[in-house]
Amino acid sequence: MVVPAAATATAAVAAAATEPAPIPAAAPGAAVVTDGRAFLRERAAVRFSGRPLRRSRGVGDIRAVARSIDPVRLEVFHHLLSAFCEEAGVRLQRSAVSPNIRERADFSVAVFDRHARLIAQAAHIPVHLGSAGDAVAAVRAELDLQPGDIAILNDPYAGGTHLPDVTMVCPVFLPGARTAEWYLVDRAHHADIGGATPGSMGVASDLYAEGLVIPPVLLRRGGRLQRDLWRLFARNVRGADERLVDLQAQEASLVQLAARLGGFVREHGLRTVRTMQEQLLDYTERAARAVIRGLAPGRHRAHDVLDDDGFGGGPLRLDLVFHKRAGRAVFDWRGTCDQARGGVNANRSIVMAACVYALRCLCPDRLPTNDGLFRLVELQTRHGSLVDPRSPAPVAGGNVETSQRLVDVVFAALAKAAPGRTPAASAGTMSNLSFGGVRQDGREFTSYETIPGGAGATAERAGQAAIQTHMTNTRNTPIEEIEHRFPVRVVSLSVRRGSGGRGARHGGDGMVKVLEARAPLRVSFLGERHRQGPPGLDGGAAGATGALWRVRGQRRERLAAKASFPLAAGEQVVVETPGGGGHGRG
Repeated sequence: MVVPAAATATAAVAAAATEPAPIPAAAPGAAVVTDGRAFLRERAAVRFSGRPLRRSRGVGDIRAVARSIDPVRLEVFHHLLSAFCEEAGVRLQRSAVSPNIRERADFSVAVFDRHARLIAQAAHIPVHLGSAGDAVAAVRAELDLQPGDIAILNDPYAGGTHLPDVTMVCPVFLPGARTAEWYLVDRAHHADIGGATPGSMGVASDLYAEGLVIPPVLLRRGGRLQRDLWRLFARNVRGADERLVDLQAQEASLVQLAARLGGFVREHGLRTVRTMQEQLLDYTERAARAVIRGLAPGRHRAHDVLDDDGFGGGPLRLDLVFHKRAGRAVFDWRGTCDQARGGVNANRSIVMAACVYALRCLCPDRLPTNDGLFRLVELQTRHGSLVDPRSPAPVAGGNVETSQRLVDVVFAALAKAAPGRTPAASAGTMSNLSFGGVRQDGREFTSYETIPGGAGATAERAGQAAIQTHMTNTRNTPIEEIEHRFPVRVVSLSVRRGSGGRGARHGGDGMVKVLEARAPLRVSFLGERHRQGPPGLDGGAAGATGALWRVRGQRRERLAAKASFPLAAGEQVVVETPGGGGHGRG
């Protein structure tokens, strides 16, 4: 897929709502898709052209294969699979046109095996990847997948996270197989998914106000685009031309990934690949189990609070009891408060992602992240609570704000089980800023970004300043891109000096971002830590609280941390993000 230059992107995709651009052919030797309308199939299976699949030479059974795989070969296997995911992510990024995906890299790619177990992932977004397994499970439960199918979903109560995160699941069938060998997943945050406010990240009291809800459905059936769904999607989002091209970029990444996996099977043999996958999962489980075994026994409690839910409800308590049982890590969140009216509710997928992420941080850096780690985590929640809400509770902020706070709480509990190995609290928010409006020619536009804060300090080093922390792993939107694509001016972007908490190791400083509207805008902001700064650890001081301001001439008005408001031409919005907590007494 050719990515048009930013200056001509909108014109290049103007017809996308009615006729999707073709998807280019996959690499020779592992073709899955030839264009946007037809998938190559052979005997009701995805076709891998070129050499036929072969069995491993000299291997009579699975045990012989296992004996033939040495640790070095397994390490290479792991890195190859991860590299395939990274490469697919590059294709997604370069094929997309929205700044949030192309510039900020707000997307993730992963591979699940025929049993729907996570095998490999790219180093993308932890909150995406840790929850993607539920998307695969939902698709398998709801749909009878066949060769050439691609499923799509965003329903937070059916495998999704929050509505702007659109997930695609593509089964890969080998010749003659009746069931999929792999499930390929990518998830990307679209800059709008409909709903009451541009950017679909405003303050809402139910899920339907947050945007278009897509249950697990087929975007492609047997390779054929489901045009009714395509038109339905286009009619319910702002900036449909941009959204639809980004969907095609997601499809293109899955094509790339399927091609690589097909070539890998042809080279090594299916039996060998399956055996290496099993060994990789077992290796991760053994290593993670050893880490859990080394944690201090007992029931370790921690709690924190969210500022509010945007409707006056708050503070909202998050309560965790962490302990070990039968070699597994148990995260008990049943003491957490009831679900909120506003969109800070986090579904179980997000909670699992936060717990796995924090536990993974205690493991060796080289340890692969896969189902071997997930199988050691037991999650306990109470249905109807902030961390296990009932539909249709809103969840836009649960994915971005509550997830960050969950990590803070998990680290606080693990600090008691693993002293000296966890950081102080980081910014505890993604500081989500979105805006939109209508251009003079009548075309809609939307923008979404998260603004970095300060990282918490550790026993070894100070926290890093102005960085995306924990559950987000995105980049900053370049100033030039913002000013080129949207009617705004970036007045300043700077480190918020002195906002990190003091201590033997100082917490990282937050940021200050000032945007000036050049045309009327509707702005939404979702933030946290505006009432209580991120706490320090082992005597370290808390980081500074965040703040949101609207500037009208000489008047400077402080706004709530969760707000939607108009911004006239010439007016400014100022975002001050929290610093990280300090570590140790200074």
